[in-house]
Amino acid sequence: MLALSALDSSPLFMPFGNDLLFIAMAARNHELMVYYALMATAGSVLGCLVDDVLSRKGGEKGLEKRLSAKRFASIKKYTKKNAAWALGVACLMPPPFPFTAFVAGAAALQYPRKRLLLVVSLARLARFLIEGLLAIYLGRRLVLRFVRSPVIAYVVAGLIIVSIVGSILSIRGLGLRKNSSSH
Repeated sequence: MLALSALDSSPLFMPFGNDLLFIAMAARNHELMVYYALMATAGSVLGCLVDDVLSRKGGEKGLEKRLSAKRFASIKKYTKKNAAWALGVACLMPPPFPFTAFVAGAAALQYPRKRLLLVVSLARLARFLIEGLLAIYLGRRLVLRFVRSPVIAYVVAGLIIVSIVGSILSIRGLGLRKNSSSH
């Protein structure tokens, strides 16, 4: 749970993976749900720390290169006023909402790292606890029947392919940005 959540929250692309695993584990072992939520939260914070370090290093110039001037100005203004709220809401949103983009934006605009990690920690813990309570409430049979359905097997296979391709593109993009900034 810790490793998958760290990968999911890093610049790599892994939609739904940790959420599906967490929900299945919480539905199966109710008494360990809080432990699973803590591990998923810790992993998410670790992944966000990686994203923070990379984005902070690129800074405003790196973010400005990826966005139009109008969009960059808007994000910069909004981040200075409402970064904690934007991060918190982004952390609560279910996949495939791109919450790591909010982390990267806040870090690139030099939002304080301690605050960023605190907001991510609290919001992700709330999200995983809500998911866990729903998994327990909906019941083991319903969740496990859903996870074991043939449609879900195809969806998971598709998500694995999308994750691999997305991660390759993310890594390639990081390498290209690193090379272009060194010239």
